[in-house]
Amino acid sequence: MLGFTGIDDTGQEGIELAFNTDLTGQAGSRRVIKDRRGNIIEDVESVKPPREGKDVALALDDKIQYLAYSALKKAVTVNNATAGSVVVLDVRTGEVLALANLPTYNPNNRTKLAGAQLRNRVITDTFEPGSTMKPFIAAMALDSGRVRFDTPINTAPGKMTIGSATISDAHPHGTLSVAEVIQKSSNIGVAKLALSMKADDIWGTLQTLGFGHPIKLGFPGESAGRVRAAKTWKPIEQATMAYGHGLSVTLMHMARAYQVFARDGDLLPISLTRVDAPSQSGTQIFSPKTAGEVRTMLEMAVKPGGTAPQAQISGYRVAGKTGTAHKIEAGGYVNKYVSSFVGFAPVSDPRFIVAVMIDEPSAGKYYGGAVAAPVFAEIMASSLRAHGVPTDAPLKPLIMANAPSTPEEM
Repeated sequence: MLGFTGIDDTGQEGIELAFNTDLTGQAGSRRVIKDRRGNIIEDVESVKPPREGKDVALALDDKIQYLAYSALKKAVTVNNATAGSVVVLDVRTGEVLALANLPTYNPNNRTKLAGAQLRNRVITDTFEPGSTMKPFIAAMALDSGRVRFDTPINTAPGKMTIGSATISDAHPHGTLSVAEVIQKSSNIGVAKLALSMKADDIWGTLQTLGFGHPIKLGFPGESAGRVRAAKTWKPIEQATMAYGHGLSVTLMHMARAYQVFARDGDLLPISLTRVDAPSQSGTQIFSPKTAGEVRTMLEMAVKPGGTAPQAQISGYRVAGKTGTAHKIEAGGYVNKYVSSFVGFAPVSDPRFIVAVMIDEPSAGKYYGGAVAAPVFAEIMASSLRAHGVPTDAPLKPLIMANAPSTPEEM
C-alpha cells in the first residue's frame, strides 16, 4: 500500500508514487547577481517561491489493517492459495480503512522484489466475480417493478438451455422466491431475472455502479475491469453475466459497489485519504426500498440454508454474498478457482464493508462460503469490537458445523 522511494526520494511504488507530487513539493527560484567567481553578491528578487511537500493523511486504520493482514495470511496458508486480497471500507465515509495483499514484500529489503510481490491486487488484478454479482441483478429487477421480494421463480429442473448452451444449478431447487434465489444462489433464477430485462438497462446500471471503469483513486496500475457493450451481448451472455461470468472486476470495484446495499441505495466516492467531512449521500442507484429488500436477502444468505453460514458473527447481524468462479487461462476456463465474499455489518446500522478474495485455493475447499466467508467473519468481528460498535443480535455460540450451507453455483 505505502510503496517506497528511490535513492532520490522519488516515489517508485504505492502511495509514494501515487502522491509523489504532493509529498515532494516544488523547488523555488530567485534572480541574483554574481561576481566573476560565481559568488552571489546581491539578491535581486524571488521569481518563484518554493513549496514544501504536503502531508498525506491516509484513511487506513492501523488496528483494522493489522487484523485484515493477519487473517488473510492465515487463510492463504491454510488453503494453500496462490494469493489473496482484502479491503475494508467505512460505510459512512467511503474511506479505505484496510487494504492487504499476499504475496507482499518488505520495502526495506528490495534485493529480490518481483512483480507478483509488488502488485496491489485489490486495485490492479481483475477476476470474474461469480455469484457476488447476483444481488445487483435482483436489485435491478426489483427496482424496475418486474418482480417483488416474494415473486416465485421456477428453477426446475435445475437446467436451462439458451440457444446451443445449457446452464445449470449445482442442485435443483424447484420454485424459489426472488429472495430465495439470492439465498440459495441459483444460477437459473438469476438468469431468468436478467433475461426479463433489456440488455441496455443492465449495462447502464453496471456502468453507474462503476464496473468497467477505473475508480480513479490515483493509485498506479489501477484496472478498469471489463464489461462489454450491451449491443454485443447474446442471450446466453446476458444470462451468464447475471451470475458473474463474462465480465471482470477488481476487489475494490466489488467492495465499492456493495455500498448500495449497506447504505440506502446510494454510492459514495472511495478515498484512500482521510475524509474530514463525509458527504451525507452519494449517487442514488437503487431506491431505499430496493436496497433494504436486497439487504434482507443478503442476511438470509449467511444463515443456515444459505451459502455462507460461516460468515456469521456472534452478537451481530451480518449480510453478504459468496462467489466462486473458474479461472480463465489461455482463452478458456480451467480447473482453478477464485473464492470470494463481500459483506457488511451490523445489518441494523452498517458500519464496515469487508471484501475478501482468495486466489487458487488448493487444500480441498474452493467454494467462497468455505474459503472466503470465514476470513470475512474474523476481520469483521474483530473490527466491530475494536471500535466498540454496539451489538444488534443475541450473544450466543454459533454452531457452524450443524448449519448446512448451499454451495453457490459456478
